[in-house]
Amino acid sequence: MPRPMTITEKILAAHAGLDEVAPGQLIECDLDLVLANDVTAPIAIKEFAKIGVERVWDPAKIALVPDHYTPNKDIKSAEQAKMMRVFARAQEITHYYEVGCMGVEHALLPEQGVVGAGDVIIGADSHTCTYGALGAFATGVGSTDAAVGMATGRAWFKVPESIKFSITGQLKPGVGAKDIILHIIGMIGVDGALYQAMEFTGDTIERLDMAGRMTICNMAIEAGGKSGIIAVDDTTRAYMEGRSERPWTEYFSDASAVYARTYEIDAATIVPTVAFPHLPSNTRPVSEARDVKIDQVVIGSCTNGRYEDMAEAAAVIKGHTVHPDVRLIVIPATQQVFRDMMHNGLTDIFMDAGAAVSTPTCGPCLGGHMGILAAGERALATTNRNFVGRMGDPTSEVYLAGPAVAAASAVLGRIGLPEDLEEGGQS
Repeated sequence: MPRPMTITEKILAAHAGLDEVAPGQLIECDLDLVLANDVTAPIAIKEFAKIGVERVWDPAKIALVPDHYTPNKDIKSAEQAKMMRVFARAQEITHYYEVGCMGVEHALLPEQGVVGAGDVIIGADSHTCTYGALGAFATGVGSTDAAVGMATGRAWFKVPESIKFSITGQLKPGVGAKDIILHIIGMIGVDGALYQAMEFTGDTIERLDMAGRMTICNMAIEAGGKSGIIAVDDTTRAYMEGRSERPWTEYFSDASAVYARTYEIDAATIVPTVAFPHLPSNTRPVSEARDVKIDQVVIGSCTNGRYEDMAEAAAVIKGHTVHPDVRLIVIPATQQVFRDMMHNGLTDIFMDAGAAVSTPTCGPCLGGHMGILAAGERALATTNRNFVGRMGDPTSEVYLAGPAVAAASAVLGRIGLPEDLEEGGQS
């Protein structure tokens, strides 16, 4: 009988052709998808050329998404995108997304059904862990590893230990998925799950929609996690049915599986949370941050750029006007999100409030373009990182929060809660 295993261990064992695996074991796995973007793909393409193979292992199992500096910011970014484009055409890559049909990769690929439950996915981007929300093992790798994956369809892994986060009970009104993951990162630190699989369970997680689950798994890397993962349930199946381009496989942790640690979290203890500079773990309740004035708000990214995030922010900002000292930039994560926003009136709500609404791009999240901060400026963003200089000048600051807090703060001119709008902006 195989040893009791976690969901992560089962997925890796299956892809290594083994009956069982254990933490610390070195294994070679078959891959279901290799992905890269306009920052990391050019490096991978150059390394691929050194391997000595002429064709990728499977053009249907590689995804190239130009999203970081696109639409092209400058000549250098245009050359990066061109290298991807030429390679994708020469190799007949199925999942290449040009401007006009692209999106932020970690929102686009689930939306398009390219990733699914039971997959092993590597991506030359640290937030590849997002796809764990679908019950997949997904992790970020370097561009060289991505090149080898494109050539061989295989990758080496050290089987990670798993940590279980059991979140149970009802969330307080105004508390969402971003608050859950910021709460966890603040609790364990930015290296609290270093090279470990973060498994999220409990009835609170089960009640989250797929957008919320992706937000949580997306930020596993901000705690040092090798991956984040949530077991498949009816919500997952409903999301994948009709969109998944191939059959999926469901795995579940054994009741007696061994975890490095288990955290029991009462959902009622989680409050609207903001991460102060310069670490995602530097968290405080939003109620204690009301004296922080801001210059810019960004709503978007692979963390919170899905339609549900946009709807949450629009519901808060509707009927209000962006503070005159604040620039509000709204970036839907995919073309479909952008289209749904327009058809359902969300774009009008944001524009009526005085926001700029952009085509899909990672843009300002990494200090790319369309929202760079000047010296001393502060931004509140629904993004995932707030390191020194992350969004611009090294003396600028980035604060992280969820969509509702971001929308309210854009109106208030300072970090605040939606209920502060009803109180005339008083704290």
